[in-house]
Amino acid sequence: MADHVDHVLRQWAAACPDLDVSPMAVFGRLSRLTRLVNGELRRTFAEHDLDPSSFDVLATLRRGGRLTPAELMRSSMITSGAVTQRLDRLEARGLVVRTPNESDGRGVHVDLTDEGRELIDRALPDHVNAEQRLLAGLTPDQRESLADILRRLLVSLGDEA
Repeated sequence: MADHVDHVLRQWAAACPDLDVSPMAVFGRLSRLTRLVNGELRRTFAEHDLDPSSFDVLATLRRGGRLTPAELMRSSMITSGAVTQRLDRLEARGLVVRTPNESDGRGVHVDLTDEGRELIDRALPDHVNAEQRLLAGLTPDQRESLADILRRLLVSLGDEA
């Protein structure tokens, strides 16, 4: 079994035989995989009139409950600058509401509205089903091994809980 990255690696081996390009086997595949996976997940989100960042905010609020924007940023996969912009858009759509923080007059809490909860509850099963389809080529043991390897790499690069 060979993929596009194998072809690229063979070309590099011929062009630069003294250069160890083995890291490209990992990063080339991660890059191609990210592009393929993101495309599929974007299609799933679009079926619910969402984009990846909006889905992430709604999903984070669904699993975490009421959060401050700072907590939302730490618990989600979007940057601090994107949180405010995303909250503005989601609030305009009636999917989230910001309320003043009673203990700190400068801060706010963010909650899902009923409409936001209903939307994420419809979108989440489709998202998980898309992920299941994307992983269908792996056995459960292979999925577990891959998840463990990726966790180890992330932690080694400083991405800890």
